[in-house]
Amino acid sequence: MAKIHITLQGKGGVGKSFIAATVAQRIAAKVEKPMCIDIDPVNATFHGYTSLDVRRLQVMEDDEINSRKFDDLIELLAPQSNSVVIDSGASSFVPLSHYLISNQVPSVLADLGHQLVVHTVITGGQALLDTVSGFAHLTGQFPEQTLFVTWLNPFYGPIEHEGRDFEHMKAYLMNKHRVSSILRIPQLKSETYGRDLSDMLQARLTFDEAIALSSLTIMTRQRLKIIKGQLFDQLDNSTVI
Repeated sequence: MAKIHITLQGKGGVGKSFIAATVAQRIAAKVEKPMCIDIDPVNATFHGYTSLDVRRLQVMEDDEINSRKFDDLIELLAPQSNSVVIDSGASSFVPLSHYLISNQVPSVLADLGHQLVVHTVITGGQALLDTVSGFAHLTGQFPEQTLFVTWLNPFYGPIEHEGRDFEHMKAYLMNKHRVSSILRIPQLKSETYGRDLSDMLQARLTFDEAIALSSLTIMTRQRLKIIKGQLFDQLDNSTVI
């Protein structure tokens, strides 16, 4: 059975590609090298990770997303025996989620012996309510055989609304039975950890690639090791890999 990991969230710039890259790296280190696919029609950030051999699947036709192009994705997934990691874009969120639900893709994948794992993101700041709405839409619409992993990203601010953190918000309480795991991206101080991670992401480097660079200072590499350990430990505990 292959696990099909896909990032889904209707808000752009919330960390979907970072999550896809992190999941792919952990699978590669722990299980086997996954097939990686980027279906973001606008910002193919995941595709920029050359060491992950990310394949880009075009879903645009005449400047519009053609949902029939998603059929090609299913054909790619069908024969897989290894895990797959797919990064999607904010612009494809509505047509892609509609396609997956209306075509009963989780059931199709289950019949093929695969399991769908949806990774969605909640972020603080101005995007909080939009990402919470996206979470509620996904967990409320996808069938029960779909696993959900929710990532909390505090980069833009605290993840709280009217004095409630995410786990006490109505959207979560109504759908918490659908959530397999909650993973937390650490709050990183910009002058040290935050800057080091940002530089690594801008260069489209994996953790191992960056840590191996002799051009980086000892402490920069140490901080990246710490971030990697925190994220990988959470993924291991989530039992979705």
